[in-house]
Amino acid sequence: MAKEKKKYDPLSKEQFRLSRSSIDKFIKCPRCFYLELRWGIRSIKTYPYNLNIAVDELLKKEFDFYRREKKPHPLMLQFGVKAIPFSHPDFLTWRDNISEGVGSLHAETNFYVWGMMDDLWVNEKGELYLVDYKATSNDSEMKSMNPASMDGYSRQLEVYQWIFRKKGFQVSDTAYWVNANGDKKKERFDNTLTFRMTVISHEGNDDWVEGTLEQIKECLDSEVVPESNKYCDTCRYVREVGEREG
Repeated sequence: MAKEKKKYDPLSKEQFRLSRSSIDKFIKCPRCFYLELRWGIRSIKTYPYNLNIAVDELLKKEFDFYRREKKPHPLMLQFGVKAIPFSHPDFLTWRDNISEGVGSLHAETNFYVWGMMDDLWVNEKGELYLVDYKATSNDSEMKSMNPASMDGYSRQLEVYQWIFRKKGFQVSDTAYWVNANGDKKKERFDNTLTFRMTVISHEGNDDWVEGTLEQIKECLDSEVVPESNKYCDTCRYVREVGEREG
């Protein structure tokens, strides 16, 4: 089973498990990040997107079929990706949400950076492509992959690129999103939801990761709660409630 998230202790010499999503939380709002990891005060949770989870699981089964066959998925052929799904003895562990996931140690901060990726593809040169599945419903594929959270999507792939490089794998700068865009223009539902499938490339750059880890270390070692991001919905809610309550 995955270990529960622990509070950060500046005096501890043990490795601290820092999730990929926690790194993104730090970038979005250092205050919310600090309150959660130092004080154990978690942000308000949102409901899970169960339809997205279903699409994710079905795509994994689909790509696993071609992984066993050592052949490219038809989507890879359709969009000109010269690769096949990557096989490795630890692959299922790396993406399993009830296991340890995949991670690497950043010795300078003693952070074990980890997460659970969706897929890996490998090209003829032995280079790995990091792959993430997305399920959306918009009028166009470009719009569906350009929401306000697009930077977060990019960082997600780049953290995994950094992790696998630290693990000694040859990793391409190119990564991919497999995008399932729900079609809302059908006349009837008929117990069937139709998706338009696309594969979208991203040229990743993980140069920011180690500098960010050092900033996180400095933040967590401090006894001073950082300022909030003025665009943080959680902080704005708390602030406005406090103003009205006097």
